[in-house]
Amino acid sequence: MSDVSYIRRPNRLLQIYACIFLIVLYVPVLFIPLFSFNDSIYVRFPLQGFTTNWYADLMRRDPLWAALMNSLRVGLSVAVISTFLGVLAARAITRYRLAGQNALVAFIMLPLVIPGIIFGVALLVLMSRMGVPLSLYTVALGHLIVCLPFAVATLLPRFEGFDRSMEEASADLGENPWWTFWRVTFPIVYPGVVASFLLTFTISFDEFIMAFFLSSTDATLPMYIWSQLRFPREFPSVLALSSIILLVSFALVFLALRIGRLGSVRKPGAGSNGAD
Repeated sequence: MSDVSYIRRPNRLLQIYACIFLIVLYVPVLFIPLFSFNDSIYVRFPLQGFTTNWYADLMRRDPLWAALMNSLRVGLSVAVISTFLGVLAARAITRYRLAGQNALVAFIMLPLVIPGIIFGVALLVLMSRMGVPLSLYTVALGHLIVCLPFAVATLLPRFEGFDRSMEEASADLGENPWWTFWRVTFPIVYPGVVASFLLTFTISFDEFIMAFFLSSTDATLPMYIWSQLRFPREFPSVLALSSIILLVSFALVFLALRIGRLGSVRKPGAGSNGAD
């Protein structure tokens, strides 16, 4: 069969739409680091001058560091738990035929389409009815609900492309299922696990709505930022802190996407022309 060449002409309308979309989405965000270096408490043009005092001021705030440590503890815990549950769920979905599997996957992904405020109010009512005091544990529970769908969505493609013949070869050599998973399966899906961990940590670290409803006196970093917005003189420091969070979050998400693409497993026969 002869090859047919197609000339792909650029869609000018689509390119214009993409440019407008990127401008509307990202240009407002770029003003945050811009004004964080402004030598004035007022956000306006022209800029009054260049200063790094707002960043230096962050280093002297004990409540800020306490909130940062709270966010790190919650984020790391949620990332570990959600990634662990995501590995189990992704393996079960791709490895076994479960009754009502489609409904189960839809249920796991439900937090992606339901507004977070609904889950926040529901968990707040549930905790109050059960007599559970609000704390960082309740915040972590809310974040786990938000992060688990992202973990499953990140890990599912990795397990779907896994070559099961490698597990079968391990079993034929006398290895039990547990050690087969750790010595064969896990090293192959490891990039997806790391990507899931970084992504869920970033989401938990930046999450505000669940923390707003479920936190107590121990504030997370987004809650600290929200509390400082009531004071106009604190706004430049908030911009500086937001710039740092923006940079770190972008780096983590970019790293998660790059790691997730490493070592992609091809299905048998992929890229083969059928000839030995």
